[in-house]
Amino acid sequence: MKRLVCRRPRRTTLAVAFTLFAALVCHLSQAADEPAAPPFKAGFAERDVTPEIGMEQPGGYGKSFHRTFHDACKVRASVFDDGKTRVAIVGVDVLTLRRPTIDAARKAIQEKCGIAPDHVLISASHSHSAGPTCMVLPGEFDDAPPLVRTLAYEKTSNGNPDYLAKVAREIAAAVVAADAARVDAKCGAGAGSEGAAVFNRRFRMRNGRTATHPGVGNPDLLEPAGPIDPTVGVIGAWNADGKLLGAIVTFACHATTAPGGTSADYVYYIEKTIRGLFGDEAVVVFLPGAAGDVTQVDNRTPYNIKQFGEVASRLVGGRIGAEAVKVLCSLSVGPGSLAPLGAETQTLTFQRRIPRPERVARCLEIVQSDAAASNPTDWAFAKEIVLLDWMAKKEPTVETEVQAVQVGPAIFLTCQAEYFCQFGLDIRAGSKFPLTFPVSLANGCIGYVPTEEALSPTGGGYETRLTFYSNLEPTAGRKIADTLINLSSHFAPGPIPTPPPFSAPPGKTWSFGDVPPELD
Repeated sequence: MKRLVCRRPRRTTLAVAFTLFAALVCHLSQAADEPAAPPFKAGFAERDVTPEIGMEQPGGYGKSFHRTFHDACKVRASVFDDGKTRVAIVGVDVLTLRRPTIDAARKAIQEKCGIAPDHVLISASHSHSAGPTCMVLPGEFDDAPPLVRTLAYEKTSNGNPDYLAKVAREIAAAVVAADAARVDAKCGAGAGSEGAAVFNRRFRMRNGRTATHPGVGNPDLLEPAGPIDPTVGVIGAWNADGKLLGAIVTFACHATTAPGGTSADYVYYIEKTIRGLFGDEAVVVFLPGAAGDVTQVDNRTPYNIKQFGEVASRLVGGRIGAEAVKVLCSLSVGPGSLAPLGAETQTLTFQRRIPRPERVARCLEIVQSDAAASNPTDWAFAKEIVLLDWMAKKEPTVETEVQAVQVGPAIFLTCQAEYFCQFGLDIRAGSKFPLTFPVSLANGCIGYVPTEEALSPTGGGYETRLTFYSNLEPTAGRKIADTLINLSSHFAPGPIPTPPPFSAPPGKTWSFGDVPPELD
């Protein structure tokens, strides 16, 4: 009996050991069969698109021209590759980009390096000190009546055909160069906060309506009519030697600081700040957030301060850049892969808001009168109504693209609008991604898209004016937000890279520090 009792446990032990050994062999065999994850790659490049002196400078509703140079306007491109998918994210120092330029650049990118058009995000920084890419495109009003043609081509800012071709060409060249420059990269994604340099420019007034830029010291000003978004979104990529290859920075603020002359505006100082720590070869891709009603101007300041020019540009860009540097420093501690990558687009169609016939008739009278004797504001917006009336009869609806681009735990949700800030906050709140970055003026331009409240009887302000540039139906903004939130749900967030876990033996107390207090 003793011998039998002794043998049974031995058999059980041997069986368990054999089972465990077999499971280990099976696990090792399966692990050997599983291919290693492909290395995550990133590449960055930039190209110069500085306009020539004498070219038009868009940004208003009339004509203006470049007379001096401040800093270069650039195309800044990044390409990410997880071994299965490539995406390109591009920032361009221009006011806006219309759809033909986007289509031409995407087509060239696909032909030259194979990245699919819907996997390419191209956003305008909205610099008001950049080159002639808008407002009217070459040939857009060729079949209009003579008066309308004159208003479009002689009284409105026009895109320069040679410059537009150059911009499309250099966008493609930058992406192709970034694709060719791909190397194994360690990346990180995060966000900081900068809420002191920007302000919502729309205010509720005592008359019950809302005004844009009511003016410092205005006694009828009550409170801001909308929020700001202080989020500084950041993605950084480092090579094997720990050198920063480039970064993507997103932030919501109009690029209207106007440092003087042709310029990338405050984006120049973001780049300058980041390069000050990480080196002049780091490429900084800037993407504007939902900034349709946000600028650097503080309408409630009690101080006599400069809110435009070099000082303002350096203030805004320096503060955003400094916040991006803080995030990049933290990300560099434990970078890794930002897989998976993905992208998807969707096209929406909106009705235009149509001016009333009697208003069109009155505006025709104004634009045919002596412009010098007219109120400049009234004349400018009468001109816009005449242009819109003709365009709306030709094209009563507007097609617009929205896009989602995933980079691991981060997702960029884009629209073609000068999008009100509240929508950007709503999109972030509706997204399941830990890092959600709304991007405006991407892949085209459809003008200002305000909230429905801004277009209600208690709303108002510059952004709600009916123009050739801005004229979509009141529900457009909400429909764009809902579609982008839905697009984001088509993707699953990747993990946020973290440093490796501590695995060394428990540490010992530092002998210099392990002492009792000494009083004498």
